[in-house]
Amino acid sequence: MALFQKKKCDFCQMLHAQALKVLEGLDALYAWAAGGVDAQGEKVKDIEREADELRRIVIEELNQTFVTPFDRDDIFSLSRAIDDVMDYADRTVDEMEIYEVKPNSHVVEMIDILRKSARELSDAIRLIQKYPNIALEHATKAKAAENEMENAYHRALAELFKGTDTVYMLKMREIYRHLSNAADRGDEAADLIGDIVVKMT
Repeated sequence: MALFQKKKCDFCQMLHAQALKVLEGLDALYAWAAGGVDAQGEKVKDIEREADELRRIVIEELNQTFVTPFDRDDIFSLSRAIDDVMDYADRTVDEMEIYEVKPNSHVVEMIDILRKSARELSDAIRLIQKYPNIALEHATKAKAAENEMENAYHRALAELFKGTDTVYMLKMREIYRHLSNAADRGDEAADLIGDIVVKMT
């Protein structure tokens, strides 16, 4: 029985480690976008690789473990959704460098919203096993951040389409879309946490 309990703690800790790594990556992304420090862009890429490693560890443990603290499909899907957020953060840096465009106030705002969501998701995962109802409150706040992102995304597009540089508009629309997609994955993670809590209680 003690062995099973250890596995329960391990999976929750691994998912929390993933969530914390994504938050670290989004903090670096924010520093890069707000401060224009190239080193922070490289840090985002490094953190994305570290996040991928954490994701692989979760999958490996799932493949080797019979008893899990909650549904193994939910663990797999939650881990994937968390990792997808970091993938979009990394893609944002890559494509802004390739397209040779600079972050603007809308990009900074959208990244900050992602950070809010990531903090709530991290807290939700940290508490999900011991305090599931409090975890659900954090997941609900993460979903509210996604709604905030939707509004920020449309404001950014509305201003963008007032311009006359079509090439620039196409480039920035793609960047905005990456950040919006990241928020969608955060919203998916929040929904999965809600599903897990319902099954646990």
